Amino acid sequence: MINSVVIVGGGTAGWMTASYLKAAFADRIQVTLVESERVSRIGVGEATFSTVRHFFDFLGLDEADWLPKCAGGYKLGIRFQDWSKPGQHFYHPFERLRVVDGFTLADWWLELGDRDQPFDRQCFITTKLCDTKRSPRMLDGSLFAADLDGSLGKSTLEEQRAQFPYAYHFDADAVAGYLTEYGVRRGVRHVMDDVLDVARDERGWISAVRTKSHGELTGDLYIDCTGFRGLLINETLGTEFESFADVLPNNKAVALRVPREDATEMDPYTSATALSAGWMWTIPLFRRNGTGYVYSDQYITPEAAERELRAAVGPGAVEDVAANHITMRIGRNSQAWVGNCVAIGLSYAFVEPLESTGIFFIQYAIEQLVKHFPDEAWDERLRADFNSRMFHVVEGVKEFLVLHYKSAQREDTPYWKEAKLRKAPDALAGRLELASSHLLDDETIFPYYHGFENYSWNAMNLGLGLIPPSARPAVRHIDPGNARREFVKLKAEGDAMVAALPSCYEYLASIND
Repeated sequence: MINSVVIVGGGTAGWMTASYLKAAFADRIQVTLVESERVSRIGVGEATFSTVRHFFDFLGLDEADWLPKCAGGYKLGIRFQDWSKPGQHFYHPFERLRVVDGFTLADWWLELGDRDQPFDRQCFITTKLCDTKRSPRMLDGSLFAADLDGSLGKSTLEEQRAQFPYAYHFDADAVAGYLTEYGVRRGVRHVMDDVLDVARDERGWISAVRTKSHGELTGDLYIDCTGFRGLLINETLGTEFESFADVLPNNKAVALRVPREDATEMDPYTSATALSAGWMWTIPLFRRNGTGYVYSDQYITPEAAERELRAAVGPGAVEDVAANHITMRIGRNSQAWVGNCVAIGLSYAFVEPLESTGIFFIQYAIEQLVKHFPDEAWDERLRADFNSRMFHVVEGVKEFLVLHYKSAQREDTPYWKEAKLRKAPDALAGRLELASSHLLDDETIFPYYHGFENYSWNAMNLGLGLIPPSARPAVRHIDPGNARREFVKLKAEGDAMVAALPSCYEYLASIND
C-alpha cells in the first residue's frame, strides 16, 4: 500500500492538499509537509468559484467560522468593466439562465428583449444584487435561495447539480494559515526547513527530499506545491513546460493591498477592469481590497504598469502602499503526474487569473488525486487517467479565457487591437463562428469538464458584444407569452430580494463580531 505522502511547499496549494488528504484518508495515510520560511508567498487577495464550498464542506468547516478569520467576503460574480466600450460594464454571475418552453431567457432576450438595455440586467437576478451590494444571506444566516443551502458533505466539484449563487473572496495567506492549524490538528507533520536536494532512485523516481536541518524526508508519493519554480516536477524530473504565450500573452502582474476609506462600501463581486495593456482586478476583502494589474510586458514596462495601476485606483488611496511585482508562468506541464510525483497548483499549470481559476485548479487536482490514489502496483492507467483529466480541465479554461479577448470589442490600444488579431485555438475559432449565429449549448462549448457551463460562455459572449443578429428561428414559432411573464417574474423577484437582503458588509460585520 501507499502509506506516506510528502508535500513540498506550503501556501494555499500545499495546505489545501494536506488538509484534504487527511479529511479523505485520516490516519491511514501519513502526510508530511515541508516548507521554507525563506520562500515568500504572492500574498494577494484570492477569488474563487462557487464550487469551492465542496472543499470546505468535505473538511467539515463552517463558513461562519473560517470566513471571518480569513478577511473573507462574498462573490456573486465578476463585473467586467470597459471591455467593450469605456464606461460600460456587465456581470458574469453565478446563476444559470432560466428556461422557458425549451429555450433559455438569453434566446428569448434575442427575440423579445430591449437591445438598448444590457442582456445581463434582463436575464439574471444576481446583477441587481451586485449593483446594490447585497449579501446573499439574511442577517439570520439564511440563504436567499433557501433550497440550495446546507452542507454538501463529502462531495466533489463534478457532483454539483445546481448552481450555488456565490463564491468567496479571502486572504490567501490567512486561508493557508487556517488550514495549517486544521491539518496539524489532524496529524499532518509540519516541517519548517529548506530543501537542499532531491534524491532519485534507479527508476528516476523521487526517493527522498534532503533538508537543511531535518535530513532526508521520505515517502511513497511526493507532491510538488512549490509554485512556478516546479522544484520536483520540472527541476528534478525534467518535465516539459508548455507555454500558452501564443494565445494568452499576459505574463506579469503588479499587486497592491488597498485600504478602503469607507469599509462599509463593500462590493459582493470581483471586478476585472480593462486597462491599456491588460486588465485590473479588484477583490474586496472585509476591510481592504486586493488590487492588481495583469499585463503583457510586450506592451508596457513594469514601471509604467505600476503607474497606470496607481492612477486607476486613485493616487491618494495608495500613495504609501508598496507594490508587489509578479512574473507569471502561463501554461502547463506536459504531465501533472510523473512517476511518483504529482504537481498541484502553480507547479502544474496557471492561466492568468481572469476567471479566478487558481483555487479551482488546486481543488480539482486534489479531488482527482484522491479518486486515482495509487497502491504499490502504481497502475499506469490511474496515472494516465489523472493526467488526461488535468490536461482537459486546463485546456478548457484556456479556451474560455481566450474567448474573453477574441469577443471583446475594445480596440483602442495596440494590446487590444492585437488581441482581436491573435490566432485562437482551432476549436475555439469554430465555436466563435457558431456563436455569431446562435447561442452555444452543451454540445458546442468545450466538451470536457472545465468548471464553466454553457451559460457562462453565452454570458461572456453577449456581454462582450458577440451577439447573434436574432434568436434561433424556432423561437419565432412559439407563443412568447410564457417568456414575457418570466421576464416580469424575474424582475419582481430581484426587486424583492434587494429590499429584503442586508448589504454585503452589514452581514459580514455580523459574523465578524
